[in-house]
Amino acid sequence: MTVTVPYPALRTFVTGQFTAHGVPPRRAALAADALCHGDLTGAGSHGVFNLARLYLPLLRDGRADPAAEPRAVRDTGPCVLLDACRALGLWSAAEAMDLAVVRARRYGVGLVSVRGGTHLGCAGFAALRAASRGMVGVVASNCGGQRIARPPGGAVAMLGTNPLAVAAPAVEDHPFLLDMSTTVVPTGRVRLAAAAGEPVPAGWLADDSGREVTDPAAFDRGEAHLRWLGGTPELGVYKGFGLGLVVELLAAAVSGAGLGPGPAALRGDGRPSGRDDDIGFLLMAVAPLHTGFGETARSLFGALLACPPADPSAPVRYPGWPEAERARRRRREGVPLPGPVYDELAALGFGRVAVTG
Repeated sequence: MTVTVPYPALRTFVTGQFTAHGVPPRRAALAADALCHGDLTGAGSHGVFNLARLYLPLLRDGRADPAAEPRAVRDTGPCVLLDACRALGLWSAAEAMDLAVVRARRYGVGLVSVRGGTHLGCAGFAALRAASRGMVGVVASNCGGQRIARPPGGAVAMLGTNPLAVAAPAVEDHPFLLDMSTTVVPTGRVRLAAAAGEPVPAGWLADDSGREVTDPAAFDRGEAHLRWLGGTPELGVYKGFGLGLVVELLAAAVSGAGLGPGPAALRGDGRPSGRDDDIGFLLMAVAPLHTGFGETARSLFGALLACPPADPSAPVRYPGWPEAERARRRRREGVPLPGPVYDELAALGFGRVAVTG
């Protein structure tokens, strides 16, 4: 069963939850936009599913400071190093990208490196803030000291899911957006399936001997681990692992944030370990030097849309197009939430609006 709720009501409710936990109103609204972006675009694993299980506990436990004010540690003009001071990553990453955009307008490129961060939600939300201003946005985030995925052939978890996002203007109202974990899927998708009591596809999880696991609950029981993009050496697992390391370098090593690999990881028993504290972000905005960039981008992505499909019922689309269409429809018709997710919100005081099968 799913419960369909109006987007404005959902956004208002989430904003209220953040303000009730001490987040200033303007930043609470920005955090709500970032969180609900997942539900609008279809990335429910990074939407309000995480409100009660991740973000509110971060605020209640003091791991995120609701009143934090990020501070500049170093500023060279085009590049800024920020200490987020444990600010809620949902809004602090977005504000950091806004700063990168300001610097890109002046210097052609703006790069903001962040340490002391907390979970930022959908990396693509921040990347789109550059695209909406005619720029290319790049976001990378490690998982701080949390270790989830093992190196290929390794017996100990050493890296996070390490998301990477790139956004750019494309066809009108349909920006290009690649928003991905460097593991096959993020942990949220595994836990969303577990909450729904549904199996996961073969290829997401494997046990210690490398056998496929389709029971999502096995992940939190320590009986299965996430695979990297590619899955196996024959299918390019070192590409996914390499991308994960690229994110660790750009997001954490550059900013001085917490690293996954290290002595603490080597003391592990193979299961996920550590906490996602002191997360590092890299946010970059690139202002086009070519004055015809907008038309070039429209031509590029328009040509992809015009590609004859192998299956007439499945037209060719670029990353970001389906998400933009889904968001437009859900803003108009309502946001479908899985029953268990709605029940969690109802327990916090959210009122039932409509029920659909």
